[in-house]
Amino acid sequence: MRHLVCISALGVMAAMAFGQAPSGETKPAPATKSWNQPKTPWGDPDLQGTWTGDDCIGTPLQRPVKFGDRLYLTEQELAEREANREKTEHSDLEQVVAPGQAATIGGPEHWMERSRRPCKQTSLIVDPRDGRLPDILPEAKTRHVGAGAIVSDPKADSWEDFDYYIRCITRGVVGSILPVIYGNGQQIVQGKGFVTILQEMVHEARVIPLDGRPHAGPNIRSFMGDARGHWEGNTLVVETTNFVGNTTGVNGNGGGTPTSDALTLTERYTRTGPNEMRYELTVDDPKTFVRPYKVLLPLTEEPGYRNYEYACHEGNYGMFNSLSGARAKEKKAAAAAAAAKN
Repeated sequence: MRHLVCISALGVMAAMAFGQAPSGETKPAPATKSWNQPKTPWGDPDLQGTWTGDDCIGTPLQRPVKFGDRLYLTEQELAEREANREKTEHSDLEQVVAPGQAATIGGPEHWMERSRRPCKQTSLIVDPRDGRLPDILPEAKTRHVGAGAIVSDPKADSWEDFDYYIRCITRGVVGSILPVIYGNGQQIVQGKGFVTILQEMVHEARVIPLDGRPHAGPNIRSFMGDARGHWEGNTLVVETTNFVGNTTGVNGNGGGTPTSDALTLTERYTRTGPNEMRYELTVDDPKTFVRPYKVLLPLTEEPGYRNYEYACHEGNYGMFNSLSGARAKEKKAAAAAAAAKN
């Protein structure tokens, strides 16, 4: 649980598997047998619902080197992860506090969202074949935004020493879709000529026109960019440009090296069953990475799953206490230094 005020959505989703072509390029998963893509009253594929990547919580963005080019876990590896998942599910039913244990910023473990069954993938990145992030350009390595999320001793000279996520401003598009410990709901709402994606954390709405209008001019930029969508068969394709550079990265919660104003994201949403969605993301930032890369992620919908309020704002007690706490530590250190001189 974050150190800023928030309300967590609790839900678990069912997993789905994806195919992979021999060349390493991913291919669409077959639709569930005897299932037909529903349509909206105006004829577009109906993707509406609240979707989540909860089943891939804990699956790394980058593939561990030991897996090489292997995208999927073996049956034995899946069985081991399932055993760990069941153990965690059991421990969530208990609440034990050790004698003398200090209070922390987090809640009990059972507050966190869990997968229903282990994700089959060894990594979320599927291209390059080794599942690793492409090299970062030298000039991009110097970018830095804030002190990061939960750290032991942030610099905290001002609010600008905290990243945009901790300040309750944004996690960016990529940081908002990659599964983390909670708050992974993505509610899709459709209207004639528009698709809107309501993200549980950090209370953002992406309104995506489908009418072929061009992107906004280069001087109009935002943290979540300027999105334009179209249909390719039953697949919703969304291209997003016009980002504010040096705000969020492409890891969970928008962490990692901040991307640039040249970032282009291409997302593909394909419903493959009554509660199954294939999500594919291509990240192309020529000012940050030496080449584009691709992420593949199963999204699922569970009856009763919904987005909850993410009650977080920059001026809450978390920010005030972080800054005042840093000043108190400085005052204490200064007093100790003065006493040592006497």
